[in-house]
Amino acid sequence: MSPSYSSYFGRPSYCAMALVLLLTLLCITVPAYLRNPVSVASCFTGADVRAAAAQPAASSALVADDGARRPGQLRILVGVHTMPKKHSRRHLIRMAYALQQTAALRGAARVDVRFALCARPMPAEHGAFVALERRAYGDVLLFNCTENAEDGKTYTYFADLPAMLGATGGEVEGRVPRPYDYVMKVDDDTYLRLGALVETLRRAPREDMYYGVGLPFMDRVSPPFMLGMGYVLSWDLVQWIAASDMVRRKARGVEDVTTGNWLNEGGKAKNRVNIFPRMYDYKSAQAKDFLEDTIGVHQLKEDIRWAHTLAHFNATSSDLRPSREGSS
Repeated sequence: MSPSYSSYFGRPSYCAMALVLLLTLLCITVPAYLRNPVSVASCFTGADVRAAAAQPAASSALVADDGARRPGQLRILVGVHTMPKKHSRRHLIRMAYALQQTAALRGAARVDVRFALCARPMPAEHGAFVALERRAYGDVLLFNCTENAEDGKTYTYFADLPAMLGATGGEVEGRVPRPYDYVMKVDDDTYLRLGALVETLRRAPREDMYYGVGLPFMDRVSPPFMLGMGYVLSWDLVQWIAASDMVRRKARGVEDVTTGNWLNEGGKAKNRVNIFPRMYDYKSAQAKDFLEDTIGVHQLKEDIRWAHTLAHFNATSSDLRPSREGSS
């Protein structure tokens, strides 16, 4: 005869799960609120977001203290631009990139994947989960902006990073220390193959560099702008954006075209690396629609497209047998 269990210890009880979640939130927020009520409230309401972004839980995790950089090792920040409500998408992306952090990749580069969110608007039901993610994973960055790509989010992302990373002063041998060599902005419906990204960036210039996909009918050598599915700036350009009054005045607009306009008007990004066609839009699940030397696949707006893409690149190659042999 099968043993019987109470719903709390056997079959899932949604009441019990809700109670556990509530207790978890209380355990996290009440002690933290007593220490710093403004910062905790900002996670839920979006108020005083700059104070929240400076919390140790977020800023200290941005660049971990892992000792001296290995000779020849690149440092790359990949900022995935997403929205507070997309909890499940962030979890999928975390897994997809965590499994690519092999020993070989870490030897060549440190690739830090972080999620860039605006704190306005921040409904309470999403703020609760964002607060949990920040404490559990340390990979969510909150910016003082409105969640709209054409309303200046990309500008705020690049402009706030030097201060967020503490890289706005403290010159060493006449130069401001670089927490990263390159900073990437990428959409949350783009899947990156980190090894291929690192391989191309290792050959790219470290200064005044703009990397991405230019439209095929534009100048192949020096595109006026890179498509918003994913592009990279060298660290000196990130610092220039943070300091430029011209860029601040022209922060709004179609984000990828606007970024190109800043660089063109400022006479910047003389080194442009066009990776067309190695980053492209998803077409179908057929093997012929994926390139062997792919760097990124865009337009993965549905989970089934992620499934097709991950399966093609063997990210889900393990079988799906039951964990317990012989169970029915």
